[in-house]
Amino acid sequence: MTNTALVLAVGLGVAALMGGCASHGQAPAPTQPQAQAQAPAPEALCNAQPAQAAVGQNSTASVVESARARSGARMVRILRPGQMVTKEFDTQRLNLEVDANGRILAVRCG
Repeated sequence: MTNTALVLAVGLGVAALMGGCASHGQAPAPTQPQAQAQAPAPEALCNAQPAQAAVGQNSTASVVESARARSGARMVRILRPGQMVTKEFDTQRLNLEVDANGRILAVRCG
């Protein structure tokens, strides 16, 4: 096979492979109606003010859960001294800052 024939054969092979990957027309219409987009569930936004009563208390499971429920937050995070934490703000999270003995020093959302 000559160089020209070889180049032509390789070129035709590549073209055939590319053609097999190409889309032919539009995607078929769905056979069943698509589900209606449902409105997202209302978010549980944190409000730290009602949970301020936890300041000064020990961070027992019941105190932590009570503070979370009062704030309306979906989740709670305990921040210990020197602990590395992520900095993203989460409107559904209550942060309880505690001292080395587990006593709650601050209550805030985020």
